[in-house]
Amino acid sequence: MLSRLDTQRRIEGFALLAAFALTVPLANWMIVNVGTLCPPDSPCLIPVAPGVLAPSGVVVAGLAFVLRDLVQRRLGVAWTVAAIAIGAVLSVLVAPPALVFASVVAFLLSELADLGVYTPLQRRGLVLAVVASSMVGLVVDTLLFLQLAFGSTELMWGQIVGKGWMVLAAIPFIYWLRARDERQERELAGALV
Repeated sequence: MLSRLDTQRRIEGFALLAAFALTVPLANWMIVNVGTLCPPDSPCLIPVAPGVLAPSGVVVAGLAFVLRDLVQRRLGVAWTVAAIAIGAVLSVLVAPPALVFASVVAFLLSELADLGVYTPLQRRGLVLAVVASSMVGLVVDTLLFLQLAFGSTELMWGQIVGKGWMVLAAIPFIYWLRARDERQERELAGALV
């Protein structure tokens, strides 16, 4: 039987899974529809630093790496892979096929790289694991996506900077989540004594 804490964490896990699964279609939709600059036959762009532009989906894609790690923490690897598949299917509804192909391939391979870094590091510390794995994943995603979608890595630095900002923005939440988890585990252990 699941404890109240286990139930809470599973509910949180499924909320994180839904958010994670929606990152791919939302990023794809944004690239086509949202930006401060939307040149014809090119991705819509946003500024991510002074003089540095990136495809607008970068803000959502950066969060995807953090969400992936948190889904794995709450629900495990199998649910994480299922969320990637759900996101791929949903992308077909909102983006051109070439963009869907590029984003799904890049997302799948970069999320596997993220998984390979996060899994062994999570025992050393949640924040370290999330930041290190996200940085590896976002570089892999950036190089693959830009090459497959646009045949160029011209926007690479903008992508890396934009995704990196989103990972950094998530750090306070990761610290809070880790501290809350540890507090709840101490309280549960104290109640069992």
